[in-house]
Amino acid sequence: MNRKDELKDKMKKDILIIAQYTQAPGETGNGRFHYLAQMLVNQYGSEVEIVTMDFSHHRKQKRHIQDTEIKQLGYKLTMVHVTEYGKNVSVRRLFSNYVMGINLSRYLEQRKKPDAVYVAVPSLDAGKAAVKYCLRNGIRCIIDIQDLWPEVFRLSLNVPVLSDALFHPMEKMADYIYANADSIVSVSATYAKRALKVNKKGITPLVVFLGTELSAFDEIKPAMKDPEHLTIAYVGTLGASYDLTTVIDAIGELTGRGICDLKLLVMGDGPDKEKFEKYAQTVEIQCEFTGRLPYVDMVSRLKTCDIAVNPIHKNAPQSIINKHADYAAAALPVISTQQCEEYNNLIEEYQAGVYCPEGTASEIAKALENLIKDEGLRKRMSIGSRRMAEEQFDRKRSYKRIADEICR
Repeated sequence: MNRKDELKDKMKKDILIIAQYTQAPGETGNGRFHYLAQMLVNQYGSEVEIVTMDFSHHRKQKRHIQDTEIKQLGYKLTMVHVTEYGKNVSVRRLFSNYVMGINLSRYLEQRKKPDAVYVAVPSLDAGKAAVKYCLRNGIRCIIDIQDLWPEVFRLSLNVPVLSDALFHPMEKMADYIYANADSIVSVSATYAKRALKVNKKGITPLVVFLGTELSAFDEIKPAMKDPEHLTIAYVGTLGASYDLTTVIDAIGELTGRGICDLKLLVMGDGPDKEKFEKYAQTVEIQCEFTGRLPYVDMVSRLKTCDIAVNPIHKNAPQSIINKHADYAAAALPVISTQQCEEYNNLIEEYQAGVYCPEGTASEIAKALENLIKDEGLRKRMSIGSRRMAEEQFDRKRSYKRIADEICR
């Protein structure tokens, strides 16, 4: 039997992916599950269905996807009804997740049994519904840990009595999901360790970073570079986990000393966007807040930048995240305050950037000044950053490990 026949023999013919927060046709993003579904269909011959919700988390509005758009995907897409919500951290969102769990359970009961279920966690309600369904029907359940709930919520809503009342049930739900998973995939070793605290099945977790498809990334043409400024990029959520004010202070210090014509380019959205914008105006730095851009537009702008910043508070869940892959693919030196051993080891191994303690504007300013004045250092870190992308973040290579795990 040759290698091709061996792969066919191992194939699962019916793979169900449950991903509440994945992108749908016509929405921006660099979806992990869309890419994985297409890989399973095109390279493994599997029949794949993605089940998600009928509400766009990023747009905060109901989805209206045409059948013609779904047919072009190459796999089945099913949208389960949820209630709407306006804020990421809110009781209405928690209730919406509860509705997702109920309606997902109903859908699973009327669907034919798949060979394997691959479920993104969070949300916890969807994860619990999937795990219960798999246990009841003897179906192999693979979880993919994307974030830690309720840990991330405690950053934004840390009221002692209220927080305990809200988050203790969530913690128990997370424990149930982690403990009963048959296989564990995670975007971070940190997240995998959390699951292994309660999973006693002797599982070896598979850590596969979110990553990006480098060939598609490289095809995106860069925008027109700003000839007047050295541009510092930030990409991602503007919320409680991110310490953008310290970066603004550092740029303000350098601007005040006339070191260079610096500009901060912030691409992303979130609950603290207005706060950061006002603070940047107060410090009087050159800055541009674009809001959330389509992925192609974001990459196009990112490619024109000179340095990237990764300012994450120490009390935020620490992991490898989307911006790490995008910064590396764009070959940008990174100044990071993130206390994530996993990411800091990569930065050090590839000589792709500088770590600064959180909240230290003077240290960030010093690191920026060194990179500004030493073009050779900036070039070497740029090369190291791109090499990191090629070896650690290219989905064509890394996602085959997930597909093999699903189909084994």
